[in-house]
Amino acid sequence: MPSGRSEIPPFYVMEVMRAAAAREAGGHRVLHLEVGQPSTPAPGGVLAAAHAALDADRLGYTGAAGLPVLRERIAVWYRDRYGLDVDTERIVVTTGASGSCVLTFLAAFDPGDRVAVLEPGYPCYRNDLLAFGIDVVALPVGPETDFRPTIEGLDGLGPLDGLVVASPSNPTGTVLDHGHLCEVLGWAARRGVQVIADEIYHGITYDQPAPSALAIDPSVIVLNSFSKYFSMTGWRLGWVVAPPELAEAIERLAQSLTVAPPTLSQLAAIAAFDCTEELEANVARYGRNRRILLDGLPAAGLDHLAPADGAFYVWADVSHLGLDSQDLCRRWLDELSIAVTPGIDFDRVRGRDFVRFSYAGSADELTDAMTRLAGWQP
Repeated sequence: MPSGRSEIPPFYVMEVMRAAAAREAGGHRVLHLEVGQPSTPAPGGVLAAAHAALDADRLGYTGAAGLPVLRERIAVWYRDRYGLDVDTERIVVTTGASGSCVLTFLAAFDPGDRVAVLEPGYPCYRNDLLAFGIDVVALPVGPETDFRPTIEGLDGLGPLDGLVVASPSNPTGTVLDHGHLCEVLGWAARRGVQVIADEIYHGITYDQPAPSALAIDPSVIVLNSFSKYFSMTGWRLGWVVAPPELAEAIERLAQSLTVAPPTLSQLAAIAAFDCTEELEANVARYGRNRRILLDGLPAAGLDHLAPADGAFYVWADVSHLGLDSQDLCRRWLDELSIAVTPGIDFDRVRGRDFVRFSYAGSADELTDAMTRLAGWQP
């Protein structure tokens, strides 16, 4: 029999992907607006480094915290991009940002601790915490605050041990600017609340860069990844920056839970930081795709949208269509061959009135999808 801790909600986007694949297997061309990953491969320099490593390296285990040269390169990234001096001993390389979440939640919290997560928000925060016996406290955010947390909302949650925030956010694309981060992190510091800041979509913004929480409070635990900006999802490589005592705990847990991050991915990722021209071209393409949706969705009658200031998603209110978001996404897939993610993945209560569109794919597919949606009636 499955354990009680395994009884967590499914990650619904995976079910949408499965249904889309089944439709494609039946001979239909599906337009993929559900997938939260770049459609581009890893940068050319990364691929070249991987080929070289396959030819020259034994690809044995590395240390549990990752290759020292990669950790040093990540530290240089923080210095060059944010002007921050981050000690490499605070950096732990992980098996994707998903691995970062698992290790960080285990290192920072005990069963029964109360940890707040924003809704709508990335569902795996909630699901991981639930699996570890941690009490998940939902902090609803909405259009009245551009989906940002407020001090008033945080005060209404009661005593907390932790708070997870993301900027830019999945699914809303909301960016927390310096002022908002100062408010939230100051509130947490005064109450002894451990903040975990997911910065996995850093680098993918459209009006101004997203500031790092580390610039405001070095006691914050920051999660990041090579998956999004660096276009390396399947390479399964991420990192954590944590205070020294927590970095040590995260490394100790990694020694038993994962032994080490993938060696080939680490050797290749060292080159990723030298591929900014290619990576910035990806971001420019996301910006053009974003405009297709921000123009096309209102033309299709979907005009209540989250800010979409970063990442590559649009969070849309579909309540006026009179359909549960899961039913709506099912119909769009069956009738229009458009795959979209239902909002229930990101908000257990209000998500039935929302859907998430990804614009990480091709401009042609997005334009086609907007044309199909514009002609559809519920």
